[in-house]
Amino acid sequence: MQDIDKLWEKAASFHGHVCPGLMIGFRAALYAAELLETDFSEDEEIVCITENDSCSIDAIQVVLGCTVGKGNLLFHMRGKQAFSFYNRVNGKSVRLVQKQKPAGLSRAESFRYYAECSNEDMFEVKKPSIELPQKAKIFGSYICECCGEKTGENWIRLLDGKKVCLDCYEQYDRLNI
Repeated sequence: MQDIDKLWEKAASFHGHVCPGLMIGFRAALYAAELLETDFSEDEEIVCITENDSCSIDAIQVVLGCTVGKGNLLFHMRGKQAFSFYNRVNGKSVRLVQKQKPAGLSRAESFRYYAECSNEDMFEVKKPSIELPQKAKIFGSYICECCGEKTGENWIRLLDGKKVCLDCYEQYDRLNI
């Protein structure tokens, strides 16, 4: 693991500013790395399924190398500061759920609290409820016969015998449910 201060500076630079949310993700990523006995993920060795799309995710990308583009950062939107981490190399996994902070803290006080509290005070450690996803696939592409745009084969639908993208596909639902 890189020097913590340099890693924090890198996360703050990537995110664009310093805030409590970034610190939450930073702490979650460091704690996950400790619990999973891992470091930065060059490919898909580490997977993160996040339950939010907050500032915290930027720190996880920087610290652990989990990104949407590599296919090892997935979103299971539940509006929770909760993150499931998986180590494909050693099979370990953990779900970290942020605990409540003390009430009445200002933004600056919240940041300081998140930076200084123990991992145990900050996160509840649980078993992930979602199985480790399969590795990312590379799909072939087709040209939509309606709009002409190239589309991944798993998003193509047949409509009147034509291969069409989801944007051009007309859903048929007689019950309108």
